[in-house]
Amino acid sequence: MKSGLLAVLPLLAIPAFASESAASSAVTVSWREKPPYYYTEDGVEKGFMLAYGKEVFAAAGIDARFVREPQKRIWTNFELRKPNYCSLSWYRLPEREAIAQFSIPVYTDPPHTILVAPGSAAKVQAHTSLASLMADPELILGVVDGVSYGVELDERIAKAGNQTMRRTVTTTSMMQMLAANRFHYMFADRNDWGHMRAHFKELASVIQYDVPDLPQGLKRYILCSRSMPASTMERLNQAIRALPKPATPYK
Repeated sequence: MKSGLLAVLPLLAIPAFASESAASSAVTVSWREKPPYYYTEDGVEKGFMLAYGKEVFAAAGIDARFVREPQKRIWTNFELRKPNYCSLSWYRLPEREAIAQFSIPVYTDPPHTILVAPGSAAKVQAHTSLASLMADPELILGVVDGVSYGVELDERIAKAGNQTMRRTVTTTSMMQMLAANRFHYMFADRNDWGHMRAHFKELASVIQYDVPDLPQGLKRYILCSRSMPASTMERLNQAIRALPKPATPYK
């Protein structure tokens, strides 16, 4: 990572680039536990997007302090207009635009996938399209409450003909409930799923299933407080343009 950063630093040599007043006080950059994007393992901070985020702020010449925070606290901080505050890396949704500024895109997700309970393969795979699957009133769709699956899937979930089981749990816990046949299917970020199935043996029985009309993957952005100076946002954007985008670990 460091060698790649050094290679692009000359591209970011702008007069007074690292001396603007916005860089005089450290920016707090929050991240939530979401492996493999950002997470801790044996007390060590890891994640491909966390490493990339640190590169971006360093390349932009912005003094940044990276902290792990719960998702609800992150959004409360944006709602309260906490100064010198940013967060990695989120979908762009209308309700978020009212409380935060967005960088240019930093990453594009692969499309979501469908995970199926071990005992529900025949019921789910009888449907060869997303429209048909989500219209079946006999099926139970598991949803992690408080999480966005992207505008299109969020709208489809809200209007689904399925029964919906919402739980305020981690994605890992939801997958474990699926493996225990608590409901029939759920949507999952492919990166999340790739990481979880490699780390949790109890998920080996869960079936991955895709249909042709799944929505395209969404873009992710760095968000900053509304009070963040435009000059700081532009420096972030310049760094994002210059640095190579992070590679997708799972497809």
